Formats: sequence, structure tokens, C-alpha cells
Amino acid sequence: MTDPFGGMGGMGGLLGGFQKQMQDLQAEAEREEVEATAGGLVTVRINGAQEVLSIRIDPKAMDDRELLEDLLRAATNDAVRRSKDVVAKKLGQLAAAMGLPPGLL
Repeated sequence: MTDPFGGMGGMGGLLGGFQKQMQDLQAEAEREEVEATAGGLVTVRINGAQEVLSIRIDPKAMDDRELLEDLLRAATNDAVRRSKDVVAKKLGQLAAAMGLPPGLL
């Protein structure tokens, strides 16, 4: 039976190339770092894999535990959102380069 997509030169080749581009994009996105600050007292830096790389706390925030907890939560959530935005932007660039409609990936 003949492969209707022409083997690796047809659909299989397209999918393999797409898969490689997605893996490259994922690796690139995981290397990206974003930083978010809350209240000017807490700064959280994460990478594209949403792993926390560092947390900086101004000594002034140490006096109020509840405030510190709120600032840590706010800065971490903002950093995660920013990281996801970076990944979404890279996916959009890949989609555009492949001629796909925006938002498809």
C-alpha cells in the first residue's frame, strides 16, 4: 500500500519538523526568565518552566508576616503570568512562521 502523504517528504515530514520546532521552542521558553515585584519589597524570578529561580525580600517586609505572605503570593502569581505570556508569545511566533492562524497553537 502506498503512503498517501509521500512518507517523510509528505505529512510525516511536516509533522516531524513541527515536533522539532515545538521541542526547540519549549527549550527556548524554559530558558527565558521573568521577574515580578510586589509592593517594592518582594521580587520573584522564574523561568519559562515556571520554576522559581530566586526570591528577594526587603528586610522591611520581615516585620509583618501577613504582609510578607501576601507579597510573596502576589509576586509569584505575577511572575507565573508573565512567564506564561512569554511562552504564548513564542507559540504565536511559531504559528505565524508556519502560516497558521493566530491562536491556533
